[in-house]
Amino acid sequence: MPRLSEQNLHQFDSGKSVSGRPAYALTLCLTLLLLLSVLDDAQGGEQQPTPAMMQPVKGLVAFMSTLPPSEHPDVFSHHGLCIVENFSPFIFFGPRAAAQWEAGFRAHAGELSGLVATFGEAFDFSVSGRRAYFSLPTTWTGLSQGRHFEEHGAWSFVLESERPGPARGQWRIVGYGWGVTAYSETTP
Repeated sequence: MPRLSEQNLHQFDSGKSVSGRPAYALTLCLTLLLLLSVLDDAQGGEQQPTPAMMQPVKGLVAFMSTLPPSEHPDVFSHHGLCIVENFSPFIFFGPRAAAQWEAGFRAHAGELSGLVATFGEAFDFSVSGRRAYFSLPTTWTGLSQGRHFEEHGAWSFVLESERPGPARGQWRIVGYGWGVTAYSETTP
């Protein structure tokens, strides 16, 4: 792009052509870019997961928040599941990954109550074939050993649809990773 000299800027201000191009063309381009930017901001910037994609995430949160006895989360893929968590053994994978994760979470959450998760807008949302990826800023709140806590983190998900194409089936979690970014506790 040619640099604008003071003479060219003066020509632009006066509506005369700049480097042989009419100034209105430059004004039109800048106006269109501004309009597209405003429209993009109005739509939330980047795309977000659909309600169908959020269903297994919300189902997982409901399970983790209530830990119903003799019920198991029905949100995980039946093959290839891999979970990275902040409780031992930290990685859960293989044919028994869901059962091992559940046992580990029940032990981890033994002294937790009143769990509530809130989400920010997803980052880095992408769909390829039957898989979708996104990262959710997440805040967990509740009680830990009788003290109020707040845990902020990034929860990254890989989901898989039962069917390819626009008429996708139910989404299931094929992998997730949890990373704590901040933690605080207060006495009630």
